[in-house]
Amino acid sequence: MPPMATNYANGNGEVTEKLLNFYAARSQDLGLMIVEHSYIEPVGKASSNQIGAHSDDLIPGLARLVDIVHDNETPIVLQLNHGGGTTKREVTDTMPVAPSALVHPIRGMEIPHELTLEEIDDLIVSYADAARRAKDAGFDAVEIHGAHGYLLCQFLSPATNKRRDEYGGDLRSRARLPCKIIEAVKQNLGRAFPVIYRIGVTDLYPGGLTLKEGVEATRLLAEKGVDIIDVSGGLCGSTPKRLSGPGFFVPHAKAVKNVVDIPVIGIGGIKTASEANDIIESGKVDLVAVGRAMLREAKWATKAVEELSGSVLFE
Repeated sequence: MPPMATNYANGNGEVTEKLLNFYAARSQDLGLMIVEHSYIEPVGKASSNQIGAHSDDLIPGLARLVDIVHDNETPIVLQLNHGGGTTKREVTDTMPVAPSALVHPIRGMEIPHELTLEEIDDLIVSYADAARRAKDAGFDAVEIHGAHGYLLCQFLSPATNKRRDEYGGDLRSRARLPCKIIEAVKQNLGRAFPVIYRIGVTDLYPGGLTLKEGVEATRLLAEKGVDIIDVSGGLCGSTPKRLSGPGFFVPHAKAVKNVVDIPVIGIGGIKTASEANDIIESGKVDLVAVGRAMLREAKWATKAVEELSGSVLFE
């Protein structure tokens, strides 16, 4: 199950009973659960009731979430995110921050503050600290969110990153911040702690990140120690209008799989067990994520096992 925002946390980013019940219902018979994006610092908060990972005070609630999913024998991952230029002043009580002082082309509301080099250094620490909290809470891995137009996606995209220092320019420079974050998380938690990276592998936007560059960026991330690549959209988001059909990001994920030696997740409009199974059997990706179908049907995974096995395994 991929990360999908529920906005079921409270205003302080704390886990609530409603959020616990949501994940408990969907974690039965599931291979892997990636929990929705959590904000790593208050200025990066994307919505009023987003789950938080920015304070040690949140660890007990996160640990309750881990325990309830582990009770179903399902591994659980926490996604870490910063909204960057997509944030709103009414949520963060401050102006947005971004790689460049440009209004976000898709979801921007105002000209953001361009991050200084010192602020970028602090940001790297914030990601590493949030990852440490996830590990302390008992999560089995973390996922760094670099897709859907959020901050790390903004750094990678030439449409939103016009910097002229070491964090802007060619692809390697635009990918420098994600790579440094991976290094910091691995250094903080140990090389053995799994780190997934969700990448917006293409923007499908004029002047934005191309698939060729996005694929090359995944190779750079893998070199820094990423354990799994989760392929989605960049500035275009998770459901671009020009893509359709079950597994509409799977061809992009296959292009990534051709250049990295780590598992790759494919997504995009997968609704049925047979669609998911066919994609895996094709060898194009190593894992598939089923999102909106699991939002609608909490027992999707259990029913999928029953359908593919040809017999009822669970009461």
